[in-house]
Formats: sequence, C-alpha cells, structure tokens
Amino acid sequence: MNAILVRQALEIIPNANILVNFVSRRVRQLNGGGGRSSRALVADCERLSAADIALTELIEGKMGFDMPEFIPLTRPNGKDKHRPKGWATG
Repeated sequence: MNAILVRQALEIIPNANILVNFVSRRVRQLNGGGGRSSRALVADCERLSAADIALTELIEGKMGFDMPEFIPLTRPNGKDKHRPKGWATG
C-alpha cells in the first residue's frame, strides 16, 4: 500500500482499524472477479495494486463511509427496583 494514500484515507476514516477492514473488504471484492462490485470505480488503475485502488476510490469519494453514533448503555443497579420490560421478576 502506498503510504501517501493511506495518510489521505486516514483523514476520511480516522480509525486505522476501521480503515483496514474497509480496504480489505474492497480488496476481496476487486480480487473476487465477476459481478459489478469487482470492477474498479476509478480510471487509470493498471499499475495500482488492489489495495491502492480501494484507497483511491475512498479518497476520490467513489465509496462512502459514515461512522455510526455510539450510544452509551446503562445497566440497572437495583436501587430503584425498576427493571426493563421483558426481564424476569425474581
């Protein structure tokens, strides 16, 4: 993978672990052959590896990514004796 492309892609997806998963999924699609998802979405990609093609597609906006919103979970503490619906009573 080209380090410059990786730095540019990290500006779009700041979490490196998510970027790796995103790129590896697209590389599998490109290398899989057959179907519409196996064609590159960028022009002039003869000399690029599959990973560089995936990064270029992300940088050029051909593929999008939205980070999900994290919702903090709360656990009942037993102080108010209210249990969520569906919990067994004891």
